[in-house]
Amino acid sequence: MEISLNVILLYAFTLGALVISALKDRKKTIRAVLKGLKALNNILPQFITVLVIVSIVLSLFDEALMSRILGEDSGVFGIIGAGLVGSITLIPGFIAFPVASELLRSGAGLVPVATFISTLMMVGVVTLPMEIKFLGKRAAFIRNCLAFGFSFLAAFFVSWVVNL
Repeated sequence: MEISLNVILLYAFTLGALVISALKDRKKTIRAVLKGLKALNNILPQFITVLVIVSIVLSLFDEALMSRILGEDSGVFGIIGAGLVGSITLIPGFIAFPVASELLRSGAGLVPVATFISTLMMVGVVTLPMEIKFLGKRAAFIRNCLAFGFSFLAAFFVSWVVNL
């Protein structure tokens, strides 16, 4: 496994910031680290579950099938399908982006993956009942419909920027 310079720099910066924080206020830094470890402990089961599911899915679908379903040549149906799956999936962002990376590596196209990620982040079919409770039915549906439409625009924008 190859470690990139960006990863090394990120870890070095984090370690440096941690040392500076500890020098400034050791007790506060220890509390912050413990709080972060507790948050990691709460997130880890969810993270591992999604990674296992994604690994199983990627092992079942070879690159040719992945390209046919979500590839650049999958056309409108691949993009709409990715948007629909993203709309009904409830995955945190810190898990979604590694999943997107694996999908791209496995032959999925940029526009379908960008559509999946943007609908995943902006549309909440699973959280719709809670949204209706706080925003009202009309506002929740309007917000989700606009977010769904905007997700496709965002995906094409991402594709355009990457291909510059």
